[in-house]
Amino acid sequence: MITPLHTGTREPVWPHVAGELPGPRSAALLARQEQWESRARTYPRHLPIALTEGSGSFVRDVDGNVFIDFLAGAGVLSLGHNHPEIVRSVIRQLSALTHALDFPTPIKDAFTQAQLSMLPPRLRTRMKVHFCGPTGANAVEAALKLCKTATGRGGVIAFRGGFHGSTHGAMAVSGLVAQKTPVHDGMPGVHFLPYGSLGPYPAGAASRLGPQACADQLEQTLTDSLSGVPLPAAVILEVVQGEGGVVIAHPDFLRRVREITHALCIPLIVDEVQTGCGRTGTWFAFEQYGIEPDVIVLSKALTGIGIPVSLILYDAALDTWAPGAHIGTFRGNQLAFAAGVETIRIFRRDDVLGNVRRRSEQIANALGELDADPWVRDVRGRGLMWGIELACPDDGLPAPRLAAAVQKQALRRGLIVERGGREDAVIRILPPLNVTADVIDSATSILVDVVQACTSKTFAGSTKEGV
Repeated sequence: MITPLHTGTREPVWPHVAGELPGPRSAALLARQEQWESRARTYPRHLPIALTEGSGSFVRDVDGNVFIDFLAGAGVLSLGHNHPEIVRSVIRQLSALTHALDFPTPIKDAFTQAQLSMLPPRLRTRMKVHFCGPTGANAVEAALKLCKTATGRGGVIAFRGGFHGSTHGAMAVSGLVAQKTPVHDGMPGVHFLPYGSLGPYPAGAASRLGPQACADQLEQTLTDSLSGVPLPAAVILEVVQGEGGVVIAHPDFLRRVREITHALCIPLIVDEVQTGCGRTGTWFAFEQYGIEPDVIVLSKALTGIGIPVSLILYDAALDTWAPGAHIGTFRGNQLAFAAGVETIRIFRRDDVLGNVRRRSEQIANALGELDADPWVRDVRGRGLMWGIELACPDDGLPAPRLAAAVQKQALRRGLIVERGGREDAVIRILPPLNVTADVIDSATSILVDVVQACTSKTFAGSTKEGV
């Protein structure tokens, strides 16, 4: 644990970075990683540090530098690094039983009931749980297979800007073209339609349709006998497109999607891998829209501290598949179940969802300083999931090099942030959901200063260079 960082029960306020990044010890480990690991690695390419320990909202690298971690395991660490109560619950389970395939166990039953208890009341009695392999992408695969089995149909409707994972089927329903281009003969029958969002259209997005027109296009595609698109097995979407750049669904669009799919008996899959478990201020993001999905995909933050587990919750009417239809050796991770039960207990006791909503308002106020910056196209967020979209003020095109500069300088100041969206031109933050007001103040102060410094430098040079 990072004991020197703590004073009493309060988190520290300021990070500490000395010297250049990466430091010498980090540089040595990064070189070894370059020598031995796959070229597919991602985060260390943009965040060149080697980590050794974490506590709450903070991490330390092997050179002794301390950073505010607003990547938080890509949203996995909902209660921060090494929450002591969750750690203790895992240690207790470790001495009892660690792995049990899909046999019933007391802790698995407790985890199952805890997850069902977080559903809106109308859904609790009619949803079933299926445990998947330990990644969100595997749960997406399970959801697709479930809907294809239950409906007897094969196609899938997905939306531009969505991201659902890197496995074969999950990649096929994701919008990221660069990821799927090298992999030929992808899953057939996937059709992409425009996504109806709040706010301005994301920079670089091909579609300029409003939310009503996006919903109309879905309805026309599914009901026109000459559309070329047979009735699909499922429609899949994110309520907030995370990797797509924190693009938030417009309420009218999402409600129409639910009305259309319900009328045509098409299962609606809501991917809550990143938005679920409280990230947006309610346990499920879809709750804020008053809709009821047929299938809910969950993973990332289920255990609070990053122990892997994933599952789907789905309408019992879809439960038509045979034993062994979707299996995985590690779907019986008892340590994850113990952590998940403790996580929900802590959420309720500490009003973590209330903290998410309060800290969200705090972030909105702090980042409001960027509204006048000509290079900041949009600042948007829901709960503790925020994005700052950077674009050239002359032509409105994404500014990926500017975003990379912001990420680099933020790291140098002791703040870890992510990039996403079209051409990686959106600065993204995913703080732990129990983050304190002091840490938010520190992090947003750094972020605003860095964005303003980087955009001022770019604007002073040329609006066409360095973007």
